[in-house]
Amino acid sequence: QVQLVESGGGLVQAGGSLRLSCAASGRTFSSYSMGWFRQAPGKEREVVATISRTGGLRYYAHSVKGRFTISRDNAKNTVFLQMNSLKPEDTAVYYCAAKGTTNKYDYWGQGTQVTVSS
Repeated sequence: QVQLVESGGGLVQAGGSLRLSCAASGRTFSSYSMGWFRQAPGKEREVVATISRTGGLRYYAHSVKGRFTISRDNAKNTVFLQMNSLKPEDTAVYYCAAKGTTNKYDYWGQGTQVTVSS
């Protein structure tokens, strides 16, 4: 199992930047693919970005491509989401999640609020 704790959320003006971090417990972090998801009020949770176990493969939702960057540091058991050129529509609770051998995102953090003011 793995436990995930997000940090780095906050209030930022449109056009600003934030860097989210997700720290994982355990010694097998590198065996998990990781993802960032978000859920805005009244909306379904959506995938923002994913990264493979070694970091060689990355996926971005169309709405964030070119503005957000996902990365990971397996030595530090941490995955990051650098968010630039933030827009009010990026406002949401952001969650990180881990996908193991089940090929499903079975482990989730508690979420961190990101609010972008116009």
